[in-house]
Amino acid sequence: MPIPLRADFDVGKLRAPAQQTKDAAKARRLLALAAIYDGASRTEAARIGVVTLQMVVLQGLQ
Repeated sequence: MPIPLRADFDVGKLRAPAQQTKDAAKARRLLALAAIYDGASRTEAARIGVVTLQMVVLQGLQ
């Protein structure tokens, strides 16, 4: 059963801070989550963010 996405986030709310931050790891995590909101699988998002699948799932829950 998929874990639902937060309703208070959307692609724009994730990509804007990703572009503004100077922290590369934070930017990758935000872009990975944005990819999920765009319809990518969590596995693909983990590849985009260069993180583990578990990290993508945990970030989506916060």
